Amino acid sequence: MQPAWIAPSILSADFARLGAEVDAVLAAGADLIHFDVMDNHYVPNLTIGPVVCEALRRHGVKAPIDVHLMVRPVDRIVPDFAAAGATFITFHPEASEHIDRTIGLIREHGCRPGLVFNPATPLDYLDYTLELLDMVLIMSVNPGFAGQKFIPATLRKLSAARARIDSAGRAVRLEVDGGIKTDNIRSAAQAGADTFVAGSTLRLSGRCGARSPCEALAAQARWPGCCAAG
Repeated sequence: MQPAWIAPSILSADFARLGAEVDAVLAAGADLIHFDVMDNHYVPNLTIGPVVCEALRRHGVKAPIDVHLMVRPVDRIVPDFAAAGATFITFHPEASEHIDRTIGLIREHGCRPGLVFNPATPLDYLDYTLELLDMVLIMSVNPGFAGQKFIPATLRKLSAARARIDSAGRAVRLEVDGGIKTDNIRSAAQAGADTFVAGSTLRLSGRCGARSPCEALAAQARWPGCCAAG
């Protein structure tokens, strides 16, 4: 298994001082920055666009940026986020008319593609796409709002996804997003996750100092018997 990564979501940041907060959370041990992109169509909320990603790159952020598209249609906005500096771009299969084409579009624009699975979405889409992906994201809440509780059935789904990835023999990241806290991150890691999105648990603002929530999450995820140490 790959080293554990912690991916703070910028939705928990104070946007008036976003650059400084991202700098601080990276200094506190975060491995990549997670973007929750919502369009008020595919999910009932409206968040951020490529201009925010571009602004962080201009600010000097060098860490990978993990863009989770909760939008429909998907293909129109992929080139914009790629040009803005995204590293990973993940999308929901239900939101794309042609999943294989969207994966190819992400790759063509120099980014690493991934598929996102809602709590009730089956993993069957991986039968024909896993060899094309760099990330599989399992939602442990229903998408659209921060602060929701972790859905326990996610652990079984993570285990099933991990088995598929290991069988494929490829270095595909297995990410989990939603309700991740210090009291459940170890269980998610033991189920096979190696990348952990953290939002309301971190509350970026003013909480990125020594032994920050970011460090506490990483310590749990990298406990012996979970993911390999980073």
